[in-house]
Amino acid sequence: MAVKLRLMRMGRKKRPYYRIVAADSRAPRDGRFIENVGTYDPIAQPHTVDYKEDRVLHWLSVGAQPTDTVRSLLRGKGLWLKWTLIKQGADEAKIASEMEAWQKQKEESLKRLEAKKAQAAKEKAKATKTAEPEAVAEEAAAPADAVEDAPAEDSAPKDSAE
Repeated sequence: MAVKLRLMRMGRKKRPYYRIVAADSRAPRDGRFIENVGTYDPIAQPHTVDYKEDRVLHWLSVGAQPTDTVRSLLRGKGLWLKWTLIKQGADEAKIASEMEAWQKQKEESLKRLEAKKAQAAKEKAKATKTAEPEAVAEEAAAPADAVEDAPAEDSAPKDSAE
């Protein structure tokens, strides 16, 4: 029996919620499963992934293959790195130090992402501020032209009536 770690869709229409389950690869997506090992909520901002670390590592150790999506979710939480280190035969101290370094790197990348978002927001605000005076100047010029055209049209019918 080939076991896979995969997502099982739950929730209502247009509001998906997934369970991470260990299931026989021949079973239907939302059908029979062996064990529930976690959850994934893509609707939450930011999305949430909860799992039982010891059970996920157990299933990986006995040969369960994660689907691409589950593998990417485990990568995002650092569990895939831990599993790789365990497979390579690293001791607990090395695993702990590698996980610490991974956590620091993840925090730095989040800080860079936030800085990039803030910079983009500043540039957008600056572009909006520079565009507003031009738009105001164009709007101010447009009514003046309309006022000049209006009396000319009114005067033409008066002249023809006389």
